[in-house]
Amino acid sequence: MQTPTYLAVELRLPTNWLDYTILGIYFVVVLGVGFAARASVKTSLDFFLSGRSLPAWITGLAFIAANLGATEILGMAANSAQYGVYTTHWYWVGAIPAMVFLGLVMMPFYYGSKVRSVPEFLLLRFDKPAHLLSSILFAFAAVLIAGVNLYALAIVVEALLGWPEWVAIVVAGFFVLAYITLGGLSSAIYNEVLQFFVILAALIPLTILALKKAGGWDGLSDTLTAGRGENFMTAWGGTGIGDANPLGANWLTIVLGLGFVLSFGYWTTNFAEVQRALSARNLSAAQRTPLIAAFPKIFIVFLVMIPGLVAAALVPQFGTPESGYQYNDAIPYLMQDLLPNGVLGIAVTGLLAAFMAGMAANVSAFNTVFTNDIWARYAVRGRDDSYYVRFGRIITAVGVLASIGTAFLASAFSNIMAYLQTLFSFFNVPMFVVFIIGMFWKRASMKSGFWGLLAGTTAAMVNYFVIYREGIIDIPSDQGANFVSAIAGFVAGAVVMVAVSLFTAPKPMEDLQGLVYGTRSPGMAEPPAKGDEAWYRKPALLGWGAVILAAACYIPFSF
Repeated sequence: MQTPTYLAVELRLPTNWLDYTILGIYFVVVLGVGFAARASVKTSLDFFLSGRSLPAWITGLAFIAANLGATEILGMAANSAQYGVYTTHWYWVGAIPAMVFLGLVMMPFYYGSKVRSVPEFLLLRFDKPAHLLSSILFAFAAVLIAGVNLYALAIVVEALLGWPEWVAIVVAGFFVLAYITLGGLSSAIYNEVLQFFVILAALIPLTILALKKAGGWDGLSDTLTAGRGENFMTAWGGTGIGDANPLGANWLTIVLGLGFVLSFGYWTTNFAEVQRALSARNLSAAQRTPLIAAFPKIFIVFLVMIPGLVAAALVPQFGTPESGYQYNDAIPYLMQDLLPNGVLGIAVTGLLAAFMAGMAANVSAFNTVFTNDIWARYAVRGRDDSYYVRFGRIITAVGVLASIGTAFLASAFSNIMAYLQTLFSFFNVPMFVVFIIGMFWKRASMKSGFWGLLAGTTAAMVNYFVIYREGIIDIPSDQGANFVSAIAGFVAGAVVMVAVSLFTAPKPMEDLQGLVYGTRSPGMAEPPAKGDEAWYRKPALLGWGAVILAAACYIPFSF
């Protein structure tokens, strides 16, 4: 456990009326989108999945914006200040391949089976215990992750603008609650598209000015290589097994722990992301959603990595008590130092937009899972559709309030991205192993889903809280421990699923159509949308293009 997360008090921004005007305009637009989307909400499908009517470019941008929360921005900049160019692994190894796999392989199962949520797929493939456990775990994780966004928002706004933490929490929580309650998922998605461009407008000038101040890439590289060692500015240098490096992980744990288990576990089973693809208007658009998002994801790494590197170069021992700054201070430090008024207002608005996007994605996913998979399935069944829409709005408020309560659990982590990766290893990885075995092994029995999920979650938690935190095995860093926890959870879940399947009856083959690789359902036979013959509408070409481009970006940083 590291020291609590509080931004340095010296980071107060010199904001004026122009900056607050820009911020006010943004909040008005956000509420306006909520009111506009309200008119389209007539059924529960409209409220929870936008009526499955949105085009691919909308859902694709919302997909990446839902991930591009402030925890991503502050956390990845913190990673860069702490670990250097190793941050590229979270994008080119830890995101792009999994996003492509989701689009090409898994979306036909999700969309073709007409499920409303990721846990509902487990109900069709396995049984009620697996479905209920996955729903509870996801709902709990969604509230925790939304709380991370709220906590990060509070400490940033207090340091940068001087607002008390409770004011920042109440204001952001109110706006997220308002536009999701009004317009459901459509409101969240259209606001996420807006937030995507606002976030870019904030990060691009900050990155350019930061790089210029550091003397360009060559000057930045020379400074950090001299001060932090030659491996700080490489992606793979020093990652041999047994070698020491800033990340505290070797190539095997990076490839297996981050690149496979954590990455695929997050991108393929995290309903806060998958929900955006499920709202697309047809299967082709659903498949293209994560693939369209993969292209900006390739380049966003530069907008979060470079500010972190520059902060580490400008302030000796950045992130240590001697420097007066923590790693999470990298973006706010550069905002204070480099941006003039007006641009500063855009940057603050972009940061708040990022917080709200991350929180809204998890809150909207939470209300869908809790309403459809827990309440409507096990508590109050068979009510009319309008009842579940009303309940969805009520549980949205509950989710926001619960997020406020969990926000301060993040305070024990100096690097909030380390905390998020810990949550992903606990909740997403075990769900991924159940999905991947269930989708590709027909023999996996109904009972194996529940026990595999339970074993994977337990193993990941035991590794982190007992083996790592109690010092039974020496792991150099929190991130390294997260990679090992993810591998432990995956292996334990897989072993238990196989063992249970060998001693319990498989699901009848007629019940597996469209749920297991090699089978099809009527929903998966959907013809392509008009115009899908164009290259940019073909999922396979988009997917391979994203992988090749990400691999090409790796080359300059590899050695």
